[in-house]
Amino acid sequence: MREEQAQAAGRAGKGTVTKDRWAFGFLVAFAVAVYTVPAAWIAGLESARPALVTSGLAAAFFFLRRLGKAEPIFLDGARGIPLLAFVALSYLSAQWSVAPEVSRTTGAELVKLAAIYLMIVNVVTTPKRLAIFCGALVLSSSVASVGVIQWYLNGEDLSEGYRGRWFGVYADPNHMAMDIGMVVPIAAAFVGRRENHMLLRIASAIAMGLAVTAVVVSHSRGGFIGLSLGMVLWALREARRMQSIAVAAAFILGLMLFAPSSFWERNETVTSFEDDVSAMGRVYAWEVAAGISSDHPLVGVGSGAFRQAWPLYAPPEAHRAFVAHNVFLDVVSEVGWVGLVLFLLFVAGAVGGVFAASADPHVGWLARGLAAATVLYLVCDLFSGYILSAHFYLLFALAAAAQRVASPVPALEPAAPLRDRGVLPQGGVA
Repeated sequence: MREEQAQAAGRAGKGTVTKDRWAFGFLVAFAVAVYTVPAAWIAGLESARPALVTSGLAAAFFFLRRLGKAEPIFLDGARGIPLLAFVALSYLSAQWSVAPEVSRTTGAELVKLAAIYLMIVNVVTTPKRLAIFCGALVLSSSVASVGVIQWYLNGEDLSEGYRGRWFGVYADPNHMAMDIGMVVPIAAAFVGRRENHMLLRIASAIAMGLAVTAVVVSHSRGGFIGLSLGMVLWALREARRMQSIAVAAAFILGLMLFAPSSFWERNETVTSFEDDVSAMGRVYAWEVAAGISSDHPLVGVGSGAFRQAWPLYAPPEAHRAFVAHNVFLDVVSEVGWVGLVLFLLFVAGAVGGVFAASADPHVGWLARGLAAATVLYLVCDLFSGYILSAHFYLLFALAAAAQRVASPVPALEPAAPLRDRGVLPQGGVA
């Protein structure tokens, strides 16, 4: 009887492990779908919605695993609890929003993104899984990068007549630049680690070059600043300092040699922003955010309702409604200072965690790339402000997972008595 019970328990344990692997596999497939956007360019997949299907299957296997073993879901403590509270506040903001339906939709999307975050933190539980997930992001980003570059070279559907973009979320050049740019320091981590297979290092180097090119043809000023700071940070924190500095130097040299003149011309407009329509749009947006925060300091005008509140606060010369162009101003405008504090606790927890993991002997090499990527993304978000970005939650979930899988620092064991170390004779005092 006991043997049968043991066999049954073994089969059940094996089944739960299999479900966990399936959940991990579908999460990786979701990340790949986010970067490749197959439904946009593969005939017959328009209605299939690969990202939704893969994330739904990941959720199904994730919950089956937890129900099968009666396991609690890890809520990620000081990071996850503020995130869940932020999402709850965003959803409830429909009660006082200037655009209730928009706030309900935004809140529902945030629920999905938070669920993706928690699944990644619960399923990416080993250094190997973390490396596989990050490698999938790096390699699949090449599809989006190639799409952007092809459209730019063909002059196809360029934004403002000269800015490269692609399908889906990559149709906005600024959004595209930060979403593709975030893989560059992660790819650099794969390239710089000698223990990685040579083919992986070569593929990562190619993905890195394509991503930098995509950022350049986006002509995104925020993307350029974020990418530069991210690469400098990665190079300065790498263990093999000279090798990493050489990689960063190659990135800068390539940028100087191959970036089109229009890229540098647009970046020079930072010093004369009064004459730049795009730059002035940011100034107007920040003025609107200040007005909203003054009138609705605690809980804002409702999640996702920044544009709907625009006519109430914009100066007369601002004829077009823009997004907040700063993720933190967007948050404080839409869900107030209460929401901003919760959001900052979540962001700071993830960034602090991945920086702490950077010293780990097993995952430190990858954590340093992820840490640079989080800084890169946040710098870009100071000029953009996309709270409903799947890339944001993917990246910060991986940052949190890096800390979870990092080896704990072993506690110092109390020194053994002198006689146990052969210093004193067994019979007593020497």
